[in-house]
Amino acid sequence: MAFFLRLLQLLICCVSFKQGLCFSATQTMVLPLKTQMGVTSRPSNKLSFHHNVTLTVSLTLGSPPQPVTMVLDTGSELSWLHCKKTPNLNSVFNPLSSSSYSPVPCASPVCRTRTRDLPNPVTCDPKKLCHVFVSYADASSLEGNLASDTFRVGSSAQPGTFFGCMDSGFSSNSEEDAKTTGLMGMNRGSLSFVTQLGLPKFSYCISGRDSSGVLLFGDASLSWLGNLTYTPLVQMSTPLPYYDRVAYTVQLDGIRVGNKILALPKSIFAPDHTGAGQTMVDSGTQFTFLLGPVYTALKNEFVVQTKGILVPLGDPNFVFQGAMDLCYRVPEKQGKLPPLPVVSLMFRGAEMVVGGEVLMYKVPGMVRGGDQVHCLTFGNSDLLGIEAFVIGHHHQQNVWMEFDLVKSRVGFVETRCDLAGERLGLGP
Repeated sequence: MAFFLRLLQLLICCVSFKQGLCFSATQTMVLPLKTQMGVTSRPSNKLSFHHNVTLTVSLTLGSPPQPVTMVLDTGSELSWLHCKKTPNLNSVFNPLSSSSYSPVPCASPVCRTRTRDLPNPVTCDPKKLCHVFVSYADASSLEGNLASDTFRVGSSAQPGTFFGCMDSGFSSNSEEDAKTTGLMGMNRGSLSFVTQLGLPKFSYCISGRDSSGVLLFGDASLSWLGNLTYTPLVQMSTPLPYYDRVAYTVQLDGIRVGNKILALPKSIFAPDHTGAGQTMVDSGTQFTFLLGPVYTALKNEFVVQTKGILVPLGDPNFVFQGAMDLCYRVPEKQGKLPPLPVVSLMFRGAEMVVGGEVLMYKVPGMVRGGDQVHCLTFGNSDLLGIEAFVIGHHHQQNVWMEFDLVKSRVGFVETRCDLAGERLGLGP
């Protein structure tokens, strides 16, 4: 879950589809989809994607189909939808109107065994139905019943897909949450959308240039991408209190600012005996967050290397989004930021380079003495109460991100995401 700020249209391309809920690398099927909004007079396989602080997908659910919009979140397992109409929700799923909707009983093996990886244990409600509860770092929480129904992804129907049908909860930003119907969990858990569809691989590419991009389910040979570099997913068999075993966890070995590697021991990037300190790739979080000591080292070095280039905000009480306290004043007439040192995230076997305008974020509507306020797009996990490093999607812009579940790895390569649709033959 994150905060919604601006829109991004994305294309979806479904590849390697095989009959049923299983995807295979031996067959491919491409669905050319458009990003245009509005009503179409003929059938379409279009799935509309947006990017606010999160990615959202528009699809249909139930019989007859009801349109829903879901946040695409690689950091969550359980997909869920708002199922009870309230004044502040613009979009809900009505289970009473779907003949294929089926709530999951407490006695069901699905409720008893497949919910084991959920962060909060399930309970049994007075109707003997499987009751689920989800909560997020921004204090939002929801609860309702585990159920199944038919999801339609493009032209493909996926019957018996499990999700949470939520009827109560609390939102820290109800105005923005009202813009979507729910969330699509994409991690490696038993009940995630990825696992239920049997996806061997999925990829996405987010553009910060002209509000376009692509999401790809399955495998494909894309010669124009060039060579991806891969970092292995970290496996943890022992349950630890602060370790998410079904997240896309990678090993961060170090950080370089400009040409200088931060003088930090490698042990500081490894999870401790409680599991705190894992590094997760999360499409449901906007910015990147580092544990306190690492964030402080990055902040101090960035200040040194930008002295005389950027003008500090000079307000120690201002912390953007509760965790980002390195901010600067930029004259409105300046147009663009001066050249800045790049920040390189050094993973095991791969390196992600964050540079240019992606390094800084203009705080919407904030002006100090005729100057705009820009903040470094790395935050302090400690200020959010998160015991982990989180790689957010802001730093994944114009990077092709591949999640390979068969080979248990994450791959990426810099590319022009705004041209991805055109290269895949999915032009207007």
